Order: sequence, then structure tokens, then C-alpha cells
Amino acid sequence: MSYPADQIAAQVQVQSSQAEAAIELLDSGNTIPFIARYRKEVTGSLDEEQLRGISEQLQRLRALDERRETVLNTIREQGKLTAELEAQIHAASTLTALEDLYQPYKPKRRTRASVARERGLQPLADMILNQNLALQSLAELAMPYLTEEVPTVEEAWAGARDIVAETISDHADVRRVTRQKALAHGSIISEKIEKSEDSRKVYELYYDFEARIERLRPHQVMAINRGENDKVLRVRMVMLEQDWQRAIRAVFPVDRRSLFAGQLELAQQDAAERLLLPAIERDVRRELTEKAESHAIQVFAANLRALLSQPPLEGQVILGIDPGYRTGCKLAVIDGTGKLMATGTVYLFDSGDRRQQTLQNLEKLVRLHAVTLVVIGNGTASRETEQMVAELIHRLAEAKIKLRYMIVNEAGASVYSASPLARSELPELDVSLRGAVSIARRVQDPLAELVKIEPKAIGVGLYQHDVNQKQLEETLTGVVESVVNQVGVDLNTASPALLTYVSGVGPKLAEQIVDYRNDNGPFADRQSLLRVPKLGPKAFEQAAGFLRIRGGDQPLDASAIHPESYPAAQAVLQKAGVDPHTPVVARQKPLELLTKRQSLAELASELNIGQPTLKDIFEQLVRPGRDPRKDLPAPVLRSDILKMEDLGPGMRLKGTVRNAVDFGVFVDIGVKQDGLLHRSQLPRQLELKVGDVIEVEIVSVDSERGRIGLKYATK
Repeated sequence: MSYPADQIAAQVQVQSSQAEAAIELLDSGNTIPFIARYRKEVTGSLDEEQLRGISEQLQRLRALDERRETVLNTIREQGKLTAELEAQIHAASTLTALEDLYQPYKPKRRTRASVARERGLQPLADMILNQNLALQSLAELAMPYLTEEVPTVEEAWAGARDIVAETISDHADVRRVTRQKALAHGSIISEKIEKSEDSRKVYELYYDFEARIERLRPHQVMAINRGENDKVLRVRMVMLEQDWQRAIRAVFPVDRRSLFAGQLELAQQDAAERLLLPAIERDVRRELTEKAESHAIQVFAANLRALLSQPPLEGQVILGIDPGYRTGCKLAVIDGTGKLMATGTVYLFDSGDRRQQTLQNLEKLVRLHAVTLVVIGNGTASRETEQMVAELIHRLAEAKIKLRYMIVNEAGASVYSASPLARSELPELDVSLRGAVSIARRVQDPLAELVKIEPKAIGVGLYQHDVNQKQLEETLTGVVESVVNQVGVDLNTASPALLTYVSGVGPKLAEQIVDYRNDNGPFADRQSLLRVPKLGPKAFEQAAGFLRIRGGDQPLDASAIHPESYPAAQAVLQKAGVDPHTPVVARQKPLELLTKRQSLAELASELNIGQPTLKDIFEQLVRPGRDPRKDLPAPVLRSDILKMEDLGPGMRLKGTVRNAVDFGVFVDIGVKQDGLLHRSQLPRQLELKVGDVIEVEIVSVDSERGRIGLKYATK
């Protein structure tokens, strides 16, 4: 078995053979979406989450091995690599354990201990460490080591203790046990720095805060870190003296009979206070931060997946509004396909003739283009814009014209508007008007529009600017790839941004595909992809199954069936007495009868294909290219406006989850401010995600602070 499949299998909780197969496929340049969808027989049907776990563990272990080699080579060059130490280094299963072993040999800047060694005081340090039973006095023992640099006995023993203190602090077992004790029994204390500024009291919870390290929640760690970085909080770790003393004395015991017992005790105290505890505090806080950041990234990833998976609103003519005071509200009307039909600008007025003129302009636009839905960005002036739209809806209702509206998170719209992609897609539009188009399109097809924006700019997480940016980018990119490939992409209409995330494609090939399409017209079939410059057989293999061609020469191109499985799919259709051109509705009965005549196992054996792949083929023949997003609840569309003053305890409302974080979820209930449904108000086992439509009950309203407390409404 190839290293390290067995270790990875244990971590991800899969079989070793599955991990080994996945590693081989990943090392051969296959993407995770491709392996999960089209190599089920090879991996034993591992899903994307399991495959990502295997990939992450593989990277971690290989990085550990790389570091292990560096450590071994460095110690070997120093001539200090013993067989025992080498075995310990090879056995180290974590980076922390490896660094603990490396600590005594790590090249250091000039320290008190290194100065003492240069002055020849190592023999005195050895006497302290060995707890010798000497007959001479400390003064007599120190005399041979006195020099111009070490003129007194006291300085000689002080230098020796410096060496001992560093030896104690650098010992792998001392560090490991002290760290374990700190994590299990230590506390983190934060206090407000006396003259610091926190006018909005963002960190008030942490002005006088203490918590056991093992009980700290990820969002608390992130808040404390941010408060410290903003120079509002002073943070420290405390642990019981007996914990670090036991860790030290288990390795460096004091012998009361020895003349050097007192010297060792002094060195132990110095080692702890000056070297060991500060180092352990750094280790502990780094570990807490890494775990908190990883958790924050996973929360962001889950929210992003849910947001990208929102069902498209089909058949709507949409008026997108990017609200604004000084420069006005920018308008964009798009038809049911996303095509831009009109743009404009209106201004917000409280009352009077000018307000009536604005409403007339909006009504004219709605009537002219048969607008059915107004989508408002949630930025500055969104509340006033919402009031204006509600007034418009009432006016139109009197004329029997039905119009509804919704508010969307406009995060990232300005980023898109100024991007090269926006300039190429909407070259005739001003930057501000492009934002309105983006707001409208992100309701019509959230996935197709949001992929045009850097994932971390979409704004469905907390602390995204505080976490490891490389890890965040990799994770979020993985989420976008996953959703894009699960949904599938129309090869003849997709933007370069959307094609970029297709398995095996990437930014450069995406541009090549679009350029080829612009020059040669729509792709007639998937095989035509191979004519795209620089798109070779490997890229075709990875991408083809996720690309759809509707109304092309090959009907199977509209499905998620991979071209490599077309012979099997055609054989299934032939056995059912239909062909690929038979309408989908007419296929269902013959295919159903076929499965009654022969079991899946029998058919798979006869066609020489795996059962999981055959099952997928049947599903696609019955529902080709089905969009999984359509199974999810549609967003709440509104026709009237609520104000915070309208809200009161006990009122029940339908709302949409906008963000899910550690302490609860934020719910859009139709007022400007999202309400907080705290986790204490949620039923156990209920997991809510972005886009979920739920019924909530108002618990509290704080108009002054703009806060709404909610609880989950039970039936």
C-alpha cells in the first residue's frame, strides 16, 4: 500500500483501499468533482466531502514529510543526529511534535544561554542538570571558570543557570506536557486597555473576561484576537504553577541531597517565567486561532454553498435597483434570459411633486417592459427605496397590475461593476449602472452571477478578513467548483467566469472556449470542444460531463452522462426500445419496464459497467441535466413593507436566512434590519442554512440600537 493511504483512511474514516484509489486519482491530475461523479467504481462511491478530506490530509502529511526532511538534514549537519532522535523524528505525527523535537537544535539568535556556552560554562550547567553530589562548595567549583568575561562566582552560576533554563524550555516532553496542561486547565484573560478607544463598545463583552481554554468558542477567539489587534484589549494566558512545575520536574527532578538542588530550582523558575510559558502561550493561542479560523472558514463555506445553491427565479422580468441618495437609484431591467432591456436613474424624495414624478417614471418602466419583480440592493438608502417601491406596488395594484419585490445582499456588486469582466459584458454602461444589472441577475440565477465576484467579497461569513487568506481562498474556490459542477454549465451561454470553475478548465481555457464560441458560433456537440486551442484530451475528460449542450446534434450532451458512457447509455435506450432522440416523457415508461425485467446488477454485468454509473445513467435518461437547485424553496417575495415600529413581541412572520454563524442565524423578515434568531431559540437538531425560508416569532425590538430578537415559530 502506498504511503500514506492507511493514515489518511483512519483520519477521514474510509477504507484504506478507497483512500489509496483516491490518492492515485488525485495524483494523476483528476479533479475532485470528476472523481466524485465519474469514478465511483474506483473509489467505492466516495463523495466530494470525503475526497476533499483525503486531499487535505494528503497535503498535510506531505508538508509534514517535507519539514521532517529539513529537520533531519539540519540536525545531521550539526553532527547531533542519534539513532534514537532519528526514530523519534520519524515517529512524529504532527508538526507540533516535530517542532518540539527540533527545538533544541534549531538555529537561534544570540541568547543568554549561547553567551554562557561561549564563555565555557556548560560544565557547570551539566553539574546542575545531573544534580551531582559534590563535596566541594559552589565557589570552589566555579573558580576554574572565572575569566574577564565571568569575573565572579555569582555570574558563573547565573550563566550556568541560563544554559539550564534554555535546556529545560527546549525539551520536547516538557513542552508537550506543559502545552497539554495549558489546553486542558489553563485560562485566557482579556481586559480593556485603560486609554483605548472603543466608542461603539464592539468589544464590551471582553473588557473583563476570563474563560477556560478548552471552553472557548471559535467566535470568542476571533473577537478577542481582533480586539487585541485593534489595541482595545490586553490578552494573556494563565495556568496553575503546579501544572508547569510537574511537567518540568518529571524530566528534570530536583535531588534534595545535591549541592545543586537550589540552582536547579532557580533555573526551573526562570525557564518557566522567561522562556517556557511565553512559548507555550504563543503555541496555545496559535492553536486556538488556527482552529477558530478553520471553523470560521467552514461557516463561510457552508453559507456560500447555500447562497450559490439558491434556486433561480425563472420567467420573471426583473427591475434591479442599486439604491443611492446623492447620485440617485440606478435602474436596470432584464428579461427572462438575463438580457438587458433598459437602464435609468431615479432620485429619492420624501414627498411632493418630485416624488410623484419618480413614481411615474418607475411605473412607466414597469408597464413598458411588463416587469414582474423588483429587486433592491440592501446598501445605503435601501430602506427609503423599499418604501418607494411599496408605494409603487400599491398604485399598480389599483390598476390590477401585480408586482412584487425582494431585497438582496448586494455585497460584491461594486467589485463586479469595476472588473474587466463587467467592462467586457456591459461595455456601454457606466460602472454604477452595472451594479444594478448585477443585483437583478443575482436573483434570476444566483450561481451564474455570483461566480463573477471574488468569493470572499460575497459577504456571508464573519471575520473573513481576519483568517488565513490562502486557506480561505482555497476553501471557497472549492465550494464554488463543487456547486458549479453539481448544477452543470450551458456551454453555449456560460460566461468565462462560470466556465472557469468547471472541472479541468480554469481561467485561461475558459477564455479560449468563449473566444472559440464567439469566432465559430455555438458548439454543436461536446466533441467540438477538442477543437478549442490548448484544450487537450485530459481537460476534455475532466470537463465534458459537466458541460451541457441543449438542442445540439447529440441529445445525450444535454445530460450529465459522460461521453465515455455514451455507448452504455445508448445500449440501455436500445434495450428499452427507444433512442436518444425520443422525447424525455416518452422514455420514462419503457425505461421503467426495463428495470422491472432486469435488475440493475444484471444490466450492469451485461453492459460491462459499474452499478453506480449505470444508476446515474438511468437518472439522467429520465431527467437529463436536472438542476438540483430547483428542489429548494424559492425566496420570499413581498408586496408590502414593514417598519420596525410595526413589529411587536408575539408577531409571526416568514423570513429568509441571510447568514448563519456560531451564535445563531440572521433572518430577513422584511424590514431593513435582519433579526437575530439566537441558537438558544432554535430547536435541537435543527440546522438552518442561508436561503432557508422559515417562520419566526418576534421576541424583542430595540429600535434605538436597530436590533430584533427572534425565536423559531413552532406550529
